[in-house]
Amino acid sequence: MEEGLKDVVDKINESLSKNENSTTGRIPSTPEGMAIAYASLVIMAVLPIFFGSYRSVKHHKEQQKHYEASGEKPEIMSQREAAMFPLIASVSLFGLYLFFQFFSKEYVNLLLTGYFFFLGVIAMCHLSSPIVSSLVPAAIPKTSYHIHFTEGEGDQIQDVISYKFNLHDVVCLICCSIVGAWYLVQKHWIANNLFGIAFAINAVEMLHLNNIVTGCILLGGLFVYDIFWVFGTDVMVTVAKSFEAPIKLVFPQDLLEHGFGAKNFAMLGLGDIVVPGIFIALLLRYDQSMNRKSHTYFYSTFFAYFMGLLMTMSIMQFFNHAQPALLYLVPACIGTPLLIGLIKGDIKSLFSYEDHPSGDDNKIQDSTKITATKKVAVNKND
Repeated sequence: MEEGLKDVVDKINESLSKNENSTTGRIPSTPEGMAIAYASLVIMAVLPIFFGSYRSVKHHKEQQKHYEASGEKPEIMSQREAAMFPLIASVSLFGLYLFFQFFSKEYVNLLLTGYFFFLGVIAMCHLSSPIVSSLVPAAIPKTSYHIHFTEGEGDQIQDVISYKFNLHDVVCLICCSIVGAWYLVQKHWIANNLFGIAFAINAVEMLHLNNIVTGCILLGGLFVYDIFWVFGTDVMVTVAKSFEAPIKLVFPQDLLEHGFGAKNFAMLGLGDIVVPGIFIALLLRYDQSMNRKSHTYFYSTFFAYFMGLLMTMSIMQFFNHAQPALLYLVPACIGTPLLIGLIKGDIKSLFSYEDHPSGDDNKIQDSTKITATKKVAVNKND
């Protein structure tokens, strides 16, 4: 009797499994496969933020040296631009959604694939150039080249292209182009992730928030943006599934069953890495400006981001529904430094810190006015 019941239950489970496959077209994932996929996504998310943040410190110092040498301040995001960014992102997202609704997604993705191929190769070259250069055999000389195009003549001459590189950079370009060709031909998830990680590290390194207030405005706006487009409509999920470009990290949940040819992917958008990442990188630069031995704000917020990402994955798995990651990441990333600032008494210095202080120019102008006033007073006395 027990064996008969067991056979009936097995047949019902097998029938349900077949029905699920026929309706979704996806192979059910094992708990082990899902655990590997989600753990891999978390690792691929935190590493670009960690390395990109430390690279942003070096980039910030280079910007400061350039400003001291030329007097040309780097472009920074204003608070108004930070407030407008979610609206611009919403228009872009909905525009892509309409494109996929009215045009064949094959043609749209073909155009985007070519665009992101060039961007991906450049991003990988910037990231891997020092590594490749150290691995290049000594037999290949480090010959320097300079591509220089100008416009105009005499005093009106202007640089159009001025790019210096060496033979090792050419080797690096060839290696990165091979990865790009792999992505173009097969759209393999490993090539996609290599491009995505390169994009994320470069973005965290180079996209600087000037102060905490601008960062809070940007994160707060994108917090609402993410919730609305994921829970309020199917736009975000539709675009994410239709958009075949390295703007997301993916990892197969059926890797154990099908190896590198697996097809059932878990995904995480690059925006959920880059946006909190540039805020966490700002906190690292603040830590360094305080000349303290420990980087309390950076490591605490970095850990809060990690926990927020774990919460996102857990809730997504529990409810079996796509989740707006910023719903959990933004409160963690904003709340943690504010709480630590209250405990340590750093709130005032935290909110007054700026990568590129806006008061420098005013101070220079004020000092110039004072000097000119003194000269006039001396002339009058004479």
